[in-house]
Formats: sequence, structure tokens, C-alpha cells
Amino acid sequence: MIIDASNLILGRLATYVAKQALLGNDVKVINCEKAVISGRKEVVFADFLHRMSMGSPRKGPYVHRMPDKIVRRAIRGMLPFKKSRGKEAYKKVLCYYGVPEELKNQKAITIESANITKLPTLKYVDIYTLSKRLGAKVE
Repeated sequence: MIIDASNLILGRLATYVAKQALLGNDVKVINCEKAVISGRKEVVFADFLHRMSMGSPRKGPYVHRMPDKIVRRAIRGMLPFKKSRGKEAYKKVLCYYGVPEELKNQKAITIESANITKLPTLKYVDIYTLSKRLGAKVE
């Protein structure tokens, strides 16, 4: 199953992908940089910067900066990761920045219930902007 994350809300996308992975489906998420997080831009940035400032570089917590890693971590949060079935489901999830060459000609689905039009306000941040703000080297 290939899912296009363009204009999808990150939390709703993550729950759908986690549920499909728990059912045993291999899920590939493309265009992760185009997914959005709802909320005011300043609040979202402050939340992620606060997470990065906690702990130490040796012991963590480790916060990823790349868009595909941010989406994959959100999906992991929706899985029972500490149990064996959650770890097996997490291995079935792959996230990509953009569209890789081997998936270019395949049909990707979108999730209508996770679309950005479901938001009551226009306050959201896309993952690409968040990654740039966190210091990721994305083009």
C-alpha cells in the first residue's frame, strides 16, 4: 500500500498507517515533507525545539530533523512499540522524502478523512518548514 502524504494531517495519517501495519499490510508513505501539523506555527516550533533541548546528546531523547524521520516517529507513537507485534508492524512502515524512483509509476492513495480541509482553522505548519526550522539539510 502506497500513501501520498500531501496535504494530510500528521496525526490522522499516523493512526491510519499504524492500523494498516498492525493488520499486516506493508505501508509506504511518500511525500512526507508535504504533511502538516495543526496548530500555530510558533507553538509547534517551540514544542519541537523544547524536545531537542531536553536531555543530553549521549543519553537522549533523540529528536529527528528530517521530514521522513519525523513522520516515521509519529507513526511509531501510534503503535504498541514495546510489544513484539508493535515492533513487527513498525518494520512494515517505510517513509520517503519525495517520491523514490521505484515508486514513481505506481498508484498512490490518499486518505480523505485525514485531509487538510477537515481542519476548522487555517493554522498549520508543513513538515518541510518544521524541518528547515529544526536545522535539517533539505533542499
